[in-house]
Amino acid sequence: MLPPISRLSADQGGWGFFLCTEKSLRSGRGGDFLALTLRDGSGTLIGRIFDNLERFTGEFDAGEFVKAQGRTNLFNGRLQFVIENIRRVMVGPDSQDRRDGFREELLLPVSPRPLEEMWAEFQQIVESVGSPHVRALLVRIVAQTEERLRIWPAARAVHHAYRGGFLEHVLKMARTGRALANEYGANPDLVVAGALLHDIGKLEELDYGTTTSYTREGNLVGHVTLGVLMVRGACDAIPGFPDALRTEITHLILSHHGDREYGAPVEPMTIEAMILASIDDLDSKINQVRQALAEDAGESEFTAYNSRLGRSFWKGPGK
Repeated sequence: MLPPISRLSADQGGWGFFLCTEKSLRSGRGGDFLALTLRDGSGTLIGRIFDNLERFTGEFDAGEFVKAQGRTNLFNGRLQFVIENIRRVMVGPDSQDRRDGFREELLLPVSPRPLEEMWAEFQQIVESVGSPHVRALLVRIVAQTEERLRIWPAARAVHHAYRGGFLEHVLKMARTGRALANEYGANPDLVVAGALLHDIGKLEELDYGTTTSYTREGNLVGHVTLGVLMVRGACDAIPGFPDALRTEITHLILSHHGDREYGAPVEPMTIEAMILASIDDLDSKINQVRQALAEDAGESEFTAYNSRLGRSFWKGPGK
């Protein structure tokens, strides 16, 4: 049996259990092939099927657990798994796959921080907010969304795209945002509220189970607008909620992407909004860098070129 993805290296052969999150038929110089994205709890692996396409196309679908046999190699500096045999896992409690070591929980990507630890911190941050109206808003939103808040990913693929990723992302932003708000004389309650609520629409935008996909509302409306609708609805349900405060918090959500070219309906026009957009961009990018470093299996001291961030990354001394 192959080791976890994070411990794989080039020229390793064998079989393993994976979650197939993406599957598509593509054309290359040598003809058609199946391109897969395979995951386990430790990382992501590119999968390729070059032979017997007709046979394997119907053996499994994206979103299913699979048992795959093949050999790893390096292609353009990235590790890939060339698959010789693959099928969907038999998930029954007494199946042979269970006896061979298949466990769903080992294959679902999850935050490196314990979920219960993050949830306890989230609640502490909500309780620490000084403004009674802001705190009431956060408590109401939490009551409406707790089940999803505890486990949701922050994105489908780009950053914090794993179980608990939403909490990990907003907690880092809340801690960093509060420190910057105090340093720059901004309103820390507003920045913390913006950190906890800026992506709240993703709880409606994303459908999450073994894999993450977009809901109908996610595709047609988007998380920014969905978040505004959720937050303004909660504000309206709180007696005496100040109109100006509702507008300020709405602005935080609408402007958190920073620039119109990155999907912000409006650009940040308050100090709190500028802080929020900056820390959102910083945290998402650092998470992508850490992922690139963790998943690169090349022998070079630099990672493969990252097209999303437009550069390679140095692995550090002795790498």
